[in-house]
Amino acid sequence: MKKTKFENRTQSVTPFHHFLFRLGRYSLFALFLISFSVLLGTIGYHYFGGISWLDSFHMACMILTGMGPVVEMTSSSAKLFSSFYALYSGVAFLSVTAVFFAPIIHRLLHILHVEEEENNG
Repeated sequence: MKKTKFENRTQSVTPFHHFLFRLGRYSLFALFLISFSVLLGTIGYHYFGGISWLDSFHMACMILTGMGPVVEMTSSSAKLFSSFYALYSGVAFLSVTAVFFAPIIHRLLHILHVEEEENNG
């Protein structure tokens, strides 16, 4: 069985150590998406908003998690960046959540499906 894809309904549940390896890979990818998003926001807020690196990082993290802005944007370019970053952050947050939980949900549903087939068969 190829380890890079999920097992289908006709295959048995993957061993727990394979599941942990898969979860680790998906977690690393989710961490990459978070890091990229925070870096993008930090650079954008620093460049367009003219705020310090620390405040830019803080602002990017707060927007990415949905907590809201910390520093008021005064220029038109800063407001535009902040608006588009907020829209991006909503999609990024949902994507990171989906990537992180995909192997867990798949395993749970696969175990339930296998148990259902054993009880019916």
